[in-house]
Amino acid sequence: MGSKEPRPKKPKGHYGQGTIGWNEDKGLFRGSISLGFTPSGKRRRPVVYGQTKEEVREALRELREEHETGIRPSPGYTVADAVNDWLKRGLKGRSAATVTKYRSLAANNVIPHLGKAKLRELTADDVDDWLDERAEHLATSTLKQCLDLLRRAIRHAQRRNRVLRNVAELVDPPEGRAGRPSKALNLEQAKAVLAVARSRRLYAYVMVSLLTGVRTEEARELTWPHVHLDPPEGTPPHVAVWRSVRKDGDTKTKKSRRTLALPAPVVAALKAHRETQETERKEAGKDWPDTDLVFRTRTGAALDVNNVRRDFQAIVRAAKVEGSWTPRELRHSFVSLMSANGAHLEDIARLVGHSSTNTTELVYRKELHPVIMEGADIMGDLFAE
Repeated sequence: MGSKEPRPKKPKGHYGQGTIGWNEDKGLFRGSISLGFTPSGKRRRPVVYGQTKEEVREALRELREEHETGIRPSPGYTVADAVNDWLKRGLKGRSAATVTKYRSLAANNVIPHLGKAKLRELTADDVDDWLDERAEHLATSTLKQCLDLLRRAIRHAQRRNRVLRNVAELVDPPEGRAGRPSKALNLEQAKAVLAVARSRRLYAYVMVSLLTGVRTEEARELTWPHVHLDPPEGTPPHVAVWRSVRKDGDTKTKKSRRTLALPAPVVAALKAHRETQETERKEAGKDWPDTDLVFRTRTGAALDVNNVRRDFQAIVRAAKVEGSWTPRELRHSFVSLMSANGAHLEDIARLVGHSSTNTTELVYRKELHPVIMEGADIMGDLFAE
């Protein structure tokens, strides 16, 4: 009688397909699979339940894949756990405003609706259903931010071997509620706003924003060494837009760093503003903050977004311009006025610091018209005194 052939060895790391049977007590199919041993020598044999054999078989397959790829998810690890871990560890180096934004999105739109779901059990359908429900309440841009948050949180969990797949990557955001479209002041409205602003502290800020198109975050971080009101002969007055209130102090994109000629009305407004600020600095003495910021409060502190919004909206109301307006719409107004009075699309994109004309068209499409001139000449003529 010949010797039996040796039984082939299972490939390293392979622990079979598991076993499936009916569990009378639970009224469900029960599956279990052997996944080696714990460091203490105890056999690792997780158990899963499901309504059908196929459901259990799929769960066992995922357990096997997780084991073979080194994933060690905690059965109780939820979407809320993943989101909170990411908020705690994944936002290092981000600005306070960015951290606040993501925490608000998580607290109001993600955790209350998906937080209790086990991360390993979360499906693309779950994410789709969540987005469809939120689409009735949120603008499209906010939906995209919520999905981005979830994707980042799960990606963070993946890097820590908490979950195998990022199901949020398989989903596209739906269209949400229409947000309030940005508006632009027409020439008559813009002049009315400037007439009121002339007697207000925010006058130079409004002039710079409206007549050069800088972002409000760039205007708030503008420093006097970057403002050249009396340059050498042959060089026009100009401003170097090289900074913003972002965490690293840099502008939004590389092309956002730009040097802009200043229209004559802006030069006059900034010179008057500089004199007023110098008087305030002398009166404050040692209490005046040691910074070179162009725009400050009366005590020398940096302006924040709330200071600017409140004061600008008061100016608009006093100018009897109907509707709700925000400071960033001064930039929209710059594009609209430039386009209506002679600037090429390429020139406008360069002046406002867009990385391409595509961005300019996408954001300001309704205000754009094909024209010919550019920059400080146009705005200087429009608002000449």
